[in-house]
Amino acid sequence: MYLVIFDCDGTLVDSQDTILHGLTVGFEAVGLTPPDRRTGLSIVGLSLDVAFRRLVAPEHAHLVPAMADAYRQAKVARRLAGLDHDPLYPGARAVLDALHARDDVLLGIATGKALRGVRHLQEMHGLERMFATIQTADSAPSKPHPGMILQAMAETGAQADRTVMIGDTRFDIDMARAAGVASVGVSWGYHPREQLVASGAGRIIDAFGELEGVLAEMLDLRSAVAQMDRV
Repeated sequence: MYLVIFDCDGTLVDSQDTILHGLTVGFEAVGLTPPDRRTGLSIVGLSLDVAFRRLVAPEHAHLVPAMADAYRQAKVARRLAGLDHDPLYPGARAVLDALHARDDVLLGIATGKALRGVRHLQEMHGLERMFATIQTADSAPSKPHPGMILQAMAETGAQADRTVMIGDTRFDIDMARAAGVASVGVSWGYHPREQLVASGAGRIIDAFGELEGVLAEMLDLRSAVAQMDRV
């Protein structure tokens, strides 16, 4: 059995606007100036408290719990109001459907989001039965600690040489390396290609349509493309 683990924000869904809104709420809640767009997106993938801690000066570290709480409350309010519509990236659904249809592949998620956020994403895009394992900030250390991947492998019984992590940030690639599994970087997310290369991404793709062939090579799924084409 093969395990293909996806990051969420910046990999499966384009959530930059809702993330930046939450960061702005968090900073303004404690009277601080929000970061610029590039700086704000640089921490996507980290667990929320860790992300805020990286963004504030050391003398403001004591404000992080209040900032994170304001972010969470804003997220809940926006979801209840139907305002958070993070779209799937082009081609993501087709690849997920094709991989899920295989009898030799399990899908997983490893994300700095809370489980509540993942459930919202699943409901929004009809992905409720897609993933065999979901690892979030609620139950594992923040990336790049390997805990999420190790827990995903333990839950599914997958071996390291049959597991691959797909993500858009160096935190994803560093986590994969720490867990001893292969990685695929995606260029459409929130960290530049050079950071993915520097972290040691096994391959980097520029569109979801490339993932089928890359996985066939990396995981030795020689019939992967043919099976996906029949779905």
